[in-house]
Amino acid sequence: MEKQKSSGEEDSSLETGLLHTWKGYSYSTTPERVLLSRPVIQAALGARHGVLLVEGGQVYSFGELPWKQNQATSVASEPVLEAVLSEQRVVFVAAGSAHSGVVTEDGGVHMWGDNSHGQCGLLGLSVIPNPTPVGVVDSETTPSQSVKILEMACGDQHTLALSAKHEVWAWGSGCQLGLNTSTFPVWKPQKVECLAGKHVLQVDCGASHSLALVRCPPSPQESRKPLVDKCGHCHQLLYTMTDKEDHVIISDGHHCPLGVEVDSTEAKSDPDQGSLSKQGRNSPESSVTSSANPASTTPPSSTPATECQHHSLASSQKPGEPAMKDSCGLGGTVTNGEVCVEASETTTIETDSCKATGLKSSPYPDEQAVKAYLKRLSDHSLVEHTAKTSSTLHSAQISSDPAVCFASEPFIPVAQSVTPMGSALNNLVASCASAVGERVASTYEALSLRKVIGYWVPGEGRERLEERLRLEEPMQGKKSSSLGDIREEEAELSRRLSLPGLLSQGTHALLLLHSVYHLLSPRLLRRTSRTRGRPVPLTSGGISESDAHLPSLQTEVWSWGRGQEGQLGHGDLLPRPQPVCIKSFSGKEVLRVAAGASHSLALTTQSQVFSWGCNTSGQLGHMESPTNFPHLTKLSEGIRVWDIGAGQQHTLLLADGDCMQPILYYSGKQVKEEQEETAEEQTGKYTQQPVLLPFCMNLGYVSSVCTGGQTCAALADRNVMGFKSSLHELAAAERKYYCKLSNIKNLLLQPLLKLDSLSSALGQSSGLLQNLIGRLGRLSQLTGQNSASLTSFLRRSRDIRGIVLLDDAHLFLDTYSEYCSAVGDFLVMGGFQALVKPCQDVFGKGADVVQRLSECSEEGLALADILAHLFYLPIKHLHEYGRLLLKLASCYDPSSVDYQKLQDASSKYESMALHLKRRRKEAEYTLHFWKSFPGKMTDSLRKASRRLVCESSNKALTLQNAGRFSVNWFMLFNDALVHAQGMVPYKSFFSTHHVFPLATLWVEPVSEDNTGLYGLKLTSPEESFTLLASSSAEKAKWLRSINQAVEQALSGLGHDGIPPSTGLTQRADPPISRTASYTFYKDSRLKEATYEGRWVSGKPHGRGVVKWPDGRMYTGAFKNGLEDGFGDYVVPNKTQNTCDHYQGQWKDGKMHGFGTFRYASGEVYEGSFQDNMRHGHGMLRSGKLNSTSPSVFIGQWQYDKKSGYGVFDDITRGEKYMGMWLDDQRQGNGVVVTQFGLYYEGAFSNNKMMGTGVLLSEDDTTFEGEFSEDWTLNGKGVLTMPNGDYIEGSFNGVWGTGLKISGSYYKPSLYDSDKEKTHFNKLGRLAVHSEEKWKAVFVECWDRLGCDSPGQGETSTAWDNIAIALTVNRRQQRDSPELLSRSHHKTLESLEFIPQHVGPVTLEVYHTIRRYLVKACDTPLHPLGRLVETLVSVYRMTYVGVGANRRLLPQAVNEIQSYLSRIFQLVRFLFPDLPDEGGSLAEPRKEKTDTDTTGKLLESPKPGCVVSSSALLLPVLLPRLYPPLFTLYALDKEKEDDVYWECVIRLNKQPDLALLAFLGVQQKFWPVTVTLHGEKQQVLSNTKDACFASAVETLQQISTTFTPSDKLQVIQLTFEEITQEVLALLKQDFLWSMDDLFPVFLFVVLRARIRNLGSEVSLIEDLMDPCVQHGEHGIMFTTLKASYYQIQHEKVT
Repeated sequence: MEKQKSSGEEDSSLETGLLHTWKGYSYSTTPERVLLSRPVIQAALGARHGVLLVEGGQVYSFGELPWKQNQATSVASEPVLEAVLSEQRVVFVAAGSAHSGVVTEDGGVHMWGDNSHGQCGLLGLSVIPNPTPVGVVDSETTPSQSVKILEMACGDQHTLALSAKHEVWAWGSGCQLGLNTSTFPVWKPQKVECLAGKHVLQVDCGASHSLALVRCPPSPQESRKPLVDKCGHCHQLLYTMTDKEDHVIISDGHHCPLGVEVDSTEAKSDPDQGSLSKQGRNSPESSVTSSANPASTTPPSSTPATECQHHSLASSQKPGEPAMKDSCGLGGTVTNGEVCVEASETTTIETDSCKATGLKSSPYPDEQAVKAYLKRLSDHSLVEHTAKTSSTLHSAQISSDPAVCFASEPFIPVAQSVTPMGSALNNLVASCASAVGERVASTYEALSLRKVIGYWVPGEGRERLEERLRLEEPMQGKKSSSLGDIREEEAELSRRLSLPGLLSQGTHALLLLHSVYHLLSPRLLRRTSRTRGRPVPLTSGGISESDAHLPSLQTEVWSWGRGQEGQLGHGDLLPRPQPVCIKSFSGKEVLRVAAGASHSLALTTQSQVFSWGCNTSGQLGHMESPTNFPHLTKLSEGIRVWDIGAGQQHTLLLADGDCMQPILYYSGKQVKEEQEETAEEQTGKYTQQPVLLPFCMNLGYVSSVCTGGQTCAALADRNVMGFKSSLHELAAAERKYYCKLSNIKNLLLQPLLKLDSLSSALGQSSGLLQNLIGRLGRLSQLTGQNSASLTSFLRRSRDIRGIVLLDDAHLFLDTYSEYCSAVGDFLVMGGFQALVKPCQDVFGKGADVVQRLSECSEEGLALADILAHLFYLPIKHLHEYGRLLLKLASCYDPSSVDYQKLQDASSKYESMALHLKRRRKEAEYTLHFWKSFPGKMTDSLRKASRRLVCESSNKALTLQNAGRFSVNWFMLFNDALVHAQGMVPYKSFFSTHHVFPLATLWVEPVSEDNTGLYGLKLTSPEESFTLLASSSAEKAKWLRSINQAVEQALSGLGHDGIPPSTGLTQRADPPISRTASYTFYKDSRLKEATYEGRWVSGKPHGRGVVKWPDGRMYTGAFKNGLEDGFGDYVVPNKTQNTCDHYQGQWKDGKMHGFGTFRYASGEVYEGSFQDNMRHGHGMLRSGKLNSTSPSVFIGQWQYDKKSGYGVFDDITRGEKYMGMWLDDQRQGNGVVVTQFGLYYEGAFSNNKMMGTGVLLSEDDTTFEGEFSEDWTLNGKGVLTMPNGDYIEGSFNGVWGTGLKISGSYYKPSLYDSDKEKTHFNKLGRLAVHSEEKWKAVFVECWDRLGCDSPGQGETSTAWDNIAIALTVNRRQQRDSPELLSRSHHKTLESLEFIPQHVGPVTLEVYHTIRRYLVKACDTPLHPLGRLVETLVSVYRMTYVGVGANRRLLPQAVNEIQSYLSRIFQLVRFLFPDLPDEGGSLAEPRKEKTDTDTTGKLLESPKPGCVVSSSALLLPVLLPRLYPPLFTLYALDKEKEDDVYWECVIRLNKQPDLALLAFLGVQQKFWPVTVTLHGEKQQVLSNTKDACFASAVETLQQISTTFTPSDKLQVIQLTFEEITQEVLALLKQDFLWSMDDLFPVFLFVVLRARIRNLGSEVSLIEDLMDPCVQHGEHGIMFTTLKASYYQIQHEKVT
């Protein structure tokens, strides 16, 4: 390579992506720089060639390229551009032994090179000269979709690709593909099904094996199958159990040598494969030798199936056949890489005991056999042998089956996803109980307990139970059924299951379980079973990775392929045709894997490297054996590796050393120059452990390494502007810090947590220690993730985008803040002092481990202080973040965005560090205070989160007016002010203390002007007192301290203070108005009640909630400490088992104003309250319609009783009473109507009809006289028959049941018809006068306007009250807009303008007032609207249902007229200038005076110019009252209307001309032609409904109008229509005479066919405006009335 320079002669053109290559590790080695015009982004090395990816996505190849046909020599001395790929943008390159591959930006794959084993994925060609696209297609989807690839890896004869869905695809030859096939080569890329559904992070290929790094999946909830007791593959027992003198050993150290168990169904489907598997089973030696023979690369057909495929051996085993003793590949269990030769004998049950297995569900059919087996086990040497290996019970195999071991209160929490165990251990324990006594059962219990406990080791976090569960999935069972190495299981358990709150019960002795077995003494078990606390998770759930785009630390390493060199890491030399998880990496937080030719490497987040496989040249970096199991590479302390490369016989490591620049380590074979190399030397030198490469300092800042064949390569950057060095320093610092945190956990906390006496030593602080460990765990995990993120950042990045420290600073700041709080809490409660003895017990008197970890330079510090110093170390690291980010910022232009970003982040971390330092000081000050605090109060006052701000032991603060001998001590904490009191002789003993929570404490300085005292006035909800300070400085100090503490307590920051990251600033004074919670202890009304809501100066004020201990609750507004405004009050009712519920207005702590009370009995009262009583107008509904006694009362209440006018509807009896009440009884005049048509009016007394009254039945039989009970006649009276006969005399009896009468019978003569009329005129005389009805409703309206009695008060005050009501309601509407419709909202807006005018009211002003009233009455939020709404409801309540009785019509009409006059009084009060009823409006001023004024004065006033209540208010009122009123009219006129209607129907049968003739209409008025549907037609003799059609149509509208004035308007329009039509007929002016007009109008009325015309006429007559009676409208109305009577009598004429 002439174009490659040695690294010394640097070319200055490039600053990044400089590639250096070399071989071996001798001092004479000089790396050569590969010269390219662009920076190299990634390099990949094969056996003798390399592939480079440069900036811009171009690809170069160098080295031996025999597949290039056009080149003269196959060796490329300088990089050759792969021109074929120039159109593509490549993002990833990979190199195998003799083939290469690239991935393009769009996820496509291109390959070239040797294809003899299908490794290029192209069918039919043995060599591919140039990059050629390879299609990776998912055929499972329909239609088939091409798979997007992220990266790939190439081996000798195979290729793996990682898809965007994080699944693995493979092609080529050999069992290293991991595919379910024995047919090779595989030309077409296929998905590795074993890893489908998993999240694969990285793949790498060795010569004949493959590695995958997989993210641990989240915990699945799917149902799990019961576990089996034997390995379904090699038939050995999964559990061994040994009974010793004082303990039981249960081991699950079974490793299946045959790899993954495949579903037996699949094995059966292929007979050949079945036979192969039989052959493999029967000849273990041959299988081992063949697989160990590296020469047999391509498996011949005779090779046993164990090499590249496996199927369930059980499938071919006959029922009676013994479990194969020799089926275990090497004749015994391989545990942790050591072969136990005896195991095959001891771990199989005698044949005869297995015969019935298929028939019985229990895996142990013969209990005797089990007992014998156990005995044999206990005596056997296996125990001693296995003791060397570490062992733990696989947590998934542990059951929480309470039937077995938890006869009393099961301990395992539901939350733990524990596999329900169907067989193995369960039955083992059950069947062994008799053999080994109670000990086994309790052991099992303890093991289950242990499963829940777990303890805390590195890499804890939110971990998953998946791997364990996957054991049970036979086909997808991507794991061996063996139960794996135990050491990592221990870690696994402890990582996944958090420590419950056992520390306090002293049961954590269980954690002393020996790392080999679960050794549990019965004594310990007995102790454990005594107390069981509720498990509390110890570790935090970790940080959600999505939260901060952080990499996952919870990873697994899976391997497959040939294992003859131990390169698979499963502790054996057997091949694995499908991916199997390497158990020993459980919890190791692997970041990267690398596969050499026949060895493998794994790099962890703790910067450690594990290696396994072939070690012939020392490439593993250690001399440990066996090498078929991962071991740590030997590196001196302080060397932290962060990138790895594995070549043919060497390993390259990139690490942090003491200097800033990264350093390189090499382990493996020494490579000589080619010309010197001889055969003897080839076997020559190699390293025993990694050696430092001396030239690495010359390369600059290496960002990644790669290896291949015998070559090494390093990608380096130059340190431009110090940017690279700063970036490397940041990443290195984080790696170092993470290792530090891991050490604290592993070396300090883990041994401590195993200590038996820990919880007793800690006492109450054990919970705080749990919290502290949890917070440290969270901090540690975040650091680890950040470290991993920064490491990968170094490999790829050119700028600062994507640094998590910047993008998610809040995550770090919050985590540190929480951690600092946890340390502070532990410190304050004396936790570190309590930890001293346990530390000395575990680490010896000097506790050197703690000293060493704490890095404490001070001499002679107490151990407690050293511990505190150690746990506060992370705060220092925040300073480090600030410093390093600032250093990075200095590499940028100060005006750039990046500079600003770095600068901001740096200052955030710095200020947080200072803030946390302050918090540490506060905690230390508090601890010191508690140490010196006298009396027994410490226990009640000392809280973990409580920090002391200042205290008055120096007499700086005293209580004003304190007793001579009393001593007062004030302590200000961050959450309360404590006042302790005692007597002088006992200064150290304070008899009482009182705690004032800060959130409800108000402090104000007392003026010093005249007193000369330095006073502070303190107000709390139930007390107020003054403190005197010794000087003004003291006063200022305490004032400031209390204010700051209150402000912090209110902001909810508690003892954390205001963290700098929030950007909040401290206010000088806390607000007088605030939101807080408080429980009263003195106040008689609120004693023991808790108030939560707004406060002002010590009193609840604003919205809030009060809850009493007895269940009462008030939610609503407060004013000066009392309920005031709208509120919701609930009172539990024990007898009814439900609640009374009030919603409504309050005043001065009592129900006052309008509200709704729902009683527990089911009654509902809606109306006015006063002083907690029903007072004023209200409605009470009792019972539901279907309940026993439903009734409704609406009317006036006085002091909780019905008093005044009211209407009572007794729905059960079908009666309605309308009259006066007194003290809940009917008293005075009243009316009763029943559903059977009875009508009574008269006197009531003591709730009965008593006194004079009138009773009418439906058929007009009338009695007038004395009554003594309801419906009971008693005394003098007159009984009148419907025909006019009457009896006068004395009556006795109940109406309707037979009366006793003594009196005279009269038969009036034909001419004496006055008697009947007198009876009817008398109706209503004994009823309540309409002016007396609903007085309370009007009084309340006047009250709302601010008047004590009707008409008394100021108009301006009334308008103010209206404005207030509207504003308050508008505000409520803004809070809950759904209450009001949009039109309503507009109405409210328009009501804000009050009609203004000066001088007398003109017509224009009158109309403005009228419009205002229409709107006001439209909304219930306006007092007038509220009044109208209430009147409408009471009116309907009275006259609907039973109240629809025709005899009530006169009263109903009078009631409306009384409403009009009383509302008009209100309107005149609001508009005082409005003339009185019947008064005239002022004329608008005119410019010119009219000469004809005298004539005008004599005219009657125009209807429009006279003020009348009916004209003004009926349009508002009547439409709402129309239905009940018109019903009464219809009932009253029923008979007359029936006669009229019959006549209308009869006369309407005639055609138009005949009817006109019949009615005597003059012929000149008969229409000749009519217009129908727009065209003129001749009127013929048979024409019907055509004449005067428009007038008829107009008159029909009378039924659609409500008010008399509107109805009169309709009549007027009808007349006009008739006149128009006649004028068109006569073609000349003419004047009507009544004789001419009446017949025509009669015709129109008949044709209009108005059903209830009599009712319409009566309504107009009763409610017509008096001022129009004599005008034009009056005459027209008289005409209509005459027509009605004419039609009734038409048949007579």
